[in-house]
Amino acid sequence: MVTYIDWGLIIISALLIVSVIMQSKGAGLGGLSGADAGSVFTARRGIERTLFWVTIVLSVIFFALVITLLINP
Repeated sequence: MVTYIDWGLIIISALLIVSVIMQSKGAGLGGLSGADAGSVFTARRGIERTLFWVTIVLSVIFFALVITLLINP
């Protein structure tokens, strides 16, 4: 049982890393200009919204697997 949880953690963590990197790729270096750094908030649409929710779901699954691993040593 623990082996399945370990493999699940490896897979979920890799997917979580990929989803976070894909989210930050959209930010780019445009915010470093100083004029509008952090002052403009835009609504997430389309793939950005989907990627945002996928990241949240993956993080919840990751933490659930970690807690399960801690409860069942």
